[in-house]
Amino acid sequence: MEWKIVVDTACDFREIPNKAENVIYERVPFSLQIEDKVFVDTLDLDIDKMMEEMYASSEPARSACPSPEAYLAAYRGAKNVIVLTLTGAMSGSYNSAVIGEKMLKEENKDVNIYIIDTLSAGGENDLYLLKINELIKEGLSFDEVVSEMKKYQENSKLIFVLEKVDNLVKNGRLNKLAATVVGLLNMRMVGEASNEGTLHLLHKVRGEKKAVSSVVDEMIKAGYKGGRVVVTHRNNEDICKKIQNKLREKFLNIEFMIVPTSGICSFYGEEGGMLLGYEI
Repeated sequence: MEWKIVVDTACDFREIPNKAENVIYERVPFSLQIEDKVFVDTLDLDIDKMMEEMYASSEPARSACPSPEAYLAAYRGAKNVIVLTLTGAMSGSYNSAVIGEKMLKEENKDVNIYIIDTLSAGGENDLYLLKINELIKEGLSFDEVVSEMKKYQENSKLIFVLEKVDNLVKNGRLNKLAATVVGLLNMRMVGEASNEGTLHLLHKVRGEKKAVSSVVDEMIKAGYKGGRVVVTHRNNEDICKKIQNKLREKFLNIEFMIVPTSGICSFYGEEGGMLLGYEI
């Protein structure tokens, strides 16, 4: 095949909608370890079971990024390869992808490959996936696709809402007092992916209604004018639809896609969490 789009599983699409005919889609999975059990983020992963195990355990759960060898295997077999990885600020996936690229070039120096550190996760990564597929469908060359994606990355953002933060506490990324406040007072944490690819907290709000308003207000403040939205969620389609309805009060005919989270995005977004990527 002429093209491959290779992603780690911080992209939530199991298949690319309306995939270009000359594209192969390859997902390179993260692994998630809960005590002595390892869950691989493949299409057949029982995410409900994984989440049950995670919440039942008092031990920190861990994630492991794909190996360079896994990336190399995914790269083989196409003339042009475009790669999307979870933000390099939070994972070694991007570094593994780059090492895999060097290994590929030793095998075949003529292959074209471009690796995008998305500086993000979830819905924004899914936006990139859709855009790459569309550019290939339009018949653009490899260099043209790369050029367009560099521009596109400057004009998209991620905003997220977390309802549970147990895993963040267990892994030492959030103190227990903050977690208690979130649990007892019906609080949500609203944040965004920073320009450096870290997760930046914007607001702590009480209740879903305020969370929805906060998300829409932050999107508009960031420059949203009615572009495409992809929102991924862990068992919380309700908040996604409420955000969709509120946006459509302000912007007509927006393209709004709702997708269940992958294993790795469920692991970090936790129950009720959502990660929304949008064009500005």
